[in-house]
Amino acid sequence: MSATRNPSTDGVSDTDELSKEERLTRYLREKAEDGEMYFKSKFIADEVDLSPKEIGALMVKLSDAASDLEVEKWSYTSATTWRVETA
Repeated sequence: MSATRNPSTDGVSDTDELSKEERLTRYLREKAEDGEMYFKSKFIADEVDLSPKEIGALMVKLSDAASDLEVEKWSYTSATTWRVETA
């Protein structure tokens, strides 16, 4: 018996192969494709397999780094609401 794992046959999902930032960016691009979107991190956390805190930190980073997305910290009512649209 071998304890060696073969990544190509272990059922590695697409989300395992992408970085956290890449997963979030891909999700935002898909959702903002038809226009702007508004969201709170806690409501999309399960869909991107990240914690709300991780999403918040990445959104600040994406607001400067993602040239194809316009990211705006839109409002704060019990949690930050983010506004995203494609550039």
